[in-house]
Amino acid sequence: MALPLLLPLRAALLGAVLGPACAAVHFREEFTDGVNWQRRWLNSQHKPDLGMFKLTAGKFYGDPVKDKGLQTCENSKFYAISSRFKPFNNKGKTLVIQYTVKHEQKIDCGGGYIKLFSSDLDQKNMSSDSPYYIMFGPDICGSETKKVHVILNYKNKLYPIKKQIRCKVDGFTHLYTLILRSDQTYKVKIDNEMVESGNLEDHWDFLPPRKINDLTVKKPQDWDDIAQIDDPNDVKPEDWDEPEYIPDTSAERSKDWNSVTDGEWRHPMIKNPLYRVRAGTIFDNFLITDDEEYAEDFGYETWGETKDPEKVMNIKQAEEEKKRERAEEEKRFRERFNKKVEKKKESGKSKLGRNTVQKEEL
Repeated sequence: MALPLLLPLRAALLGAVLGPACAAVHFREEFTDGVNWQRRWLNSQHKPDLGMFKLTAGKFYGDPVKDKGLQTCENSKFYAISSRFKPFNNKGKTLVIQYTVKHEQKIDCGGGYIKLFSSDLDQKNMSSDSPYYIMFGPDICGSETKKVHVILNYKNKLYPIKKQIRCKVDGFTHLYTLILRSDQTYKVKIDNEMVESGNLEDHWDFLPPRKINDLTVKKPQDWDDIAQIDDPNDVKPEDWDEPEYIPDTSAERSKDWNSVTDGEWRHPMIKNPLYRVRAGTIFDNFLITDDEEYAEDFGYETWGETKDPEKVMNIKQAEEEKKRERAEEEKRFRERFNKKVEKKKESGKSKLGRNTVQKEEL
């Protein structure tokens, strides 16, 4: 069962500020101060077993300060945390919601989305049942669910987007942006690149359909009931992953494993799906504004400056880990080899002793 992350944003504390070119910045959080974030963010107390967050840049990062964010730190838990900011009205204006998500643990199952609430939300009792205006962000559950949610509240009813938007699943930090314009159009961007756009009425079922089925019409005898067929021109995404078996990452190599005699150690394979909610997701660089260009620039100044160094550090760590594994394998090999040599020496001494006794008896 998926345990989605509930990371809502609500309205009323940090006061709106003006960014470049008079862009209204309703909310902005980068966690660069490193100490006062707990005054601005409040964990829900709706359930006693909700997971806790810590402030960290993670195991690998592009900058140890800039990449600090809220990280989930307990496996198989629900999470709920929120921050207040000054209420605002976006009537006649663009609304941009943006933040970064990093699943450095390469999560099997869990949500990485945020919610925008009304200013009357009871933060201490916030839960998955709390009414919200917008829900946006990635959601992963096994090989089937790897999508970006865009759910909008219209007349107190929630409407999910009808388009399928695939999220990133490579373990690195990614920038997610939702743009809602006053002309009833929208954009969804990942890493400052557009992945979906269109008209709200076309991609959400806000209004009754313009046309309905004619109940007097009968199905022709030669009608084909197959609703969908394979598209021969469709190409599987490069990061598509749907194996029958997956590695059991909870398994550990035994101490007496010898790569020379036993072969290279690999995690044992288990039947897919094994959906486990693992902690380690980091949220950072939150922004709510009315200016698309300012949001894009902010994305490049934060995520854009650290994304490449983050990958470099990850590659370096992987190389160092391989070196350590090789050194450990060589050490175990030498130990096993020395033990065999000692056994042979002891065996040789025993044979020599027996031969001496036999000669004396003769």
